[in-house]
Amino acid sequence: MPTGQPVRAGGAPVGAALRAALPTFGRALRQAALGRAAPIDLLTPAGVTLARMDVADWSDPLAGDDAMLDACTGATLDVGCGPGRLVAELHRRQVPALGIDISEVAVGQARERGAPAVVCDVFEPVPGGGTWQHVLLADGNIGIGGDPVRLLRRCLELTADDGTVVVETGPPGTGSWRGQVRLRHGAARSPLFWWAAVDADDLAAVADRAGGRVLRMWTVHERAFAEVGEVPR
Repeated sequence: MPTGQPVRAGGAPVGAALRAALPTFGRALRQAALGRAAPIDLLTPAGVTLARMDVADWSDPLAGDDAMLDACTGATLDVGCGPGRLVAELHRRQVPALGIDISEVAVGQARERGAPAVVCDVFEPVPGGGTWQHVLLADGNIGIGGDPVRLLRRCLELTADDGTVVVETGPPGTGSWRGQVRLRHGAARSPLFWWAAVDADDLAAVADRAGGRVLRMWTVHERAFAEVGEVPR
């Protein structure tokens, strides 16, 4: 498991370390756009593989997407939208939606498929902040910045008073962690950056520390989802 101190909570952007990993991620995105497999590994500082993903999978609908998107009944912000498959589907459903990502390559690909998207850091000013009915954290994006409490608190800030955060977590029993990791795509390795994972069994505690509460949880096609709302003051 990755080790190290968690990123401090606060208003700072995601950080230069994660931005430094974008060229490696961008190369994988470009390879996927050519219709080819684009495997990318998540490594510990010691080089142990934590997970292997195929970036190409994020371009086409995945089993379980519908069960997640059905929870997005109003204007939705997709944080870390990648190449935009979820925003494009919401747009097709005529649900107002916007994708944000710090990767210019990802945002460009999202726009090419007709998905509204902008280059934006979730911890900086976000279009429509405080008015979104739903904020979406899919495909492991609860790990952005390496501090799920800070991220979930920020996403709750971006919702309207009655809004929710729709989160994809790890299935029960997969374990939670946070620490430094790097990406590997082919021969390229990114610098280290902070990331995290949240087991479905641990989400209630994370939500509580973020000032929220889990409203419901569900599992479809071995993917675990939850809806989190802000605790009324």
